[in-house]
Amino acid sequence: MTARARIILIALALTALPTAADAAPDGPAETTTQPASRPGVQIDLKQIDSPQAVSGGLKWLALITALSVAPAVMLLVTCFTRIVVVLGLLRQALATQQLPPNQVLFGLALLMTVVVMFPVYQDVHRDAIGPYLDGELTGAAALDAGTTHVRAFMIRQLEASGNGGDVYPFLPDDLAGRDNLTWRDVPTLSLIPGFVISELKIAFTMGFRIFLPFLVIDMLVASVLTSMGILMLPPVLISLPFKLLLFVLADGWHLVVGTLMQSFG
Repeated sequence: MTARARIILIALALTALPTAADAAPDGPAETTTQPASRPGVQIDLKQIDSPQAVSGGLKWLALITALSVAPAVMLLVTCFTRIVVVLGLLRQALATQQLPPNQVLFGLALLMTVVVMFPVYQDVHRDAIGPYLDGELTGAAALDAGTTHVRAFMIRQLEASGNGGDVYPFLPDDLAGRDNLTWRDVPTLSLIPGFVISELKIAFTMGFRIFLPFLVIDMLVASVLTSMGILMLPPVLISLPFKLLLFVLADGWHLVVGTLMQSFG
């Protein structure tokens, strides 16, 4: 039997099958059951008509955003910025690629930050966190008391480095033109970015001084290779052992870390 004959027989058999109406012509019509709904997340768009629901959702969104940004802001008001930038520039000066790794540099920067900021934390805990946990201060009063000590640290660093003018670009319009402006008049939202810019300026200045001896070594090695006619060999590959030797003989880690710690007074 050919394939065409088989297809014809299958078609005739399908046409001979009784339909649902022929199978039960006199019986009552059967009701079809709807498939059960699958569990899932249901969003009722009618709820957005309620102002209370909208305000509650916005509050949760603002809280989540604040919690995600809070760690970065907390690090910006500390000495972490200066330390991590100087250590990063030191690694670039040594040209050791990813050595030390980022985990080691960030861990060292965090430990140094804890050491420098521990006196400030003690003052904040004594005047703000402790009384708030004991119920002696409200949340707003504890926040004001803690902010006072953090502001004092930032102001002290700005005055010590002579970068107090970095705050002026961030002042509101009603304070920008005043002549007898004091630190008490500077809002915290203007003090924080000015402090961060000051820390970056100090860090890049220290990084430039760290770069100089290693730059001299690179130039000497490059000039020697050029005079010998060795142009295909990268100078960085030859200068790296000499830079590491200089850094080890000069006790570089002690000098860099000690200079950073002394820069905070």
